[in-house]
Amino acid sequence: MPPLRTALLQSSGRPGSVAENIKTLDEAAERAAAAGARLLVCPELFLTGYAIGDDVPLLAEPAEGASAQAVASIAVRHGLAVLYGYPERADELIFNSAQLIGPDGTRLANYRKTHLFGCFEQQWFTPGEQTVVQTELDGVRIGIMICYDVEFPENVRAHALAATDLLLVPTAQMHPFQFVPESVVPVRAFENQMYVAYVNRTGPEGEFEFVGLSCLAGPDGTVRTRAGRGEELVIGEVDPEFLSASRAANPYLHDRRPGLYGSLV
Repeated sequence: MPPLRTALLQSSGRPGSVAENIKTLDEAAERAAAAGARLLVCPELFLTGYAIGDDVPLLAEPAEGASAQAVASIAVRHGLAVLYGYPERADELIFNSAQLIGPDGTRLANYRKTHLFGCFEQQWFTPGEQTVVQTELDGVRIGIMICYDVEFPENVRAHALAATDLLLVPTAQMHPFQFVPESVVPVRAFENQMYVAYVNRTGPEGEFEFVGLSCLAGPDGTVRTRAGRGEELVIGEVDPEFLSASRAANPYLHDRRPGLYGSLV
């Protein structure tokens, strides 16, 4: 099975303007496709911006809404899958969500953030209840999380036990927590034997300063590609053959003793 070339869009877009952010996504998809990518991953709440305060309920959309249709058109036009973050309205509730649209425009998966960070998120969003959300693209089993979720070891281990190959983590990681993309994410990839694509916002936005440093980490704990601190599109490869060999050589999951871990829950 050939590697899945994956593009990471590190950008904060234009907070508050869905139309401008869709335009930015379209331009990034064109560049990613030209570089041979089959998957484009955008940051947390990319569709609307993160620090939008009272506009959260105004800009929230259903999973199958107008923006989902616009992203589906982009995916089809450029022949690649797109993962984007957005505020999802479901009846009276609003979730911090990420949706994956396939190259044929099909909605492949929708994930609702389970661990909300800070007063801002807890004020506006309802936490999701499903830890493991998966789908498949080009033979690669893909899972989805959002930002703070990946900092909980139990979350990522649940994906490892469900045989996730590539974990997509759109994020809005801010100063002074840059150690997460620098150190935590590569360790998560290694200890769970998977690829992790961690895709951040960048620069000042409201009261926040996003640190960038988006990365694709491999199952050996090495970073395959890393962005700097500014707006950037970087590309790396998820190699199923390397992943299979790494899993065969690494005993972490095989050597687990679940009977000893009951006190953790």
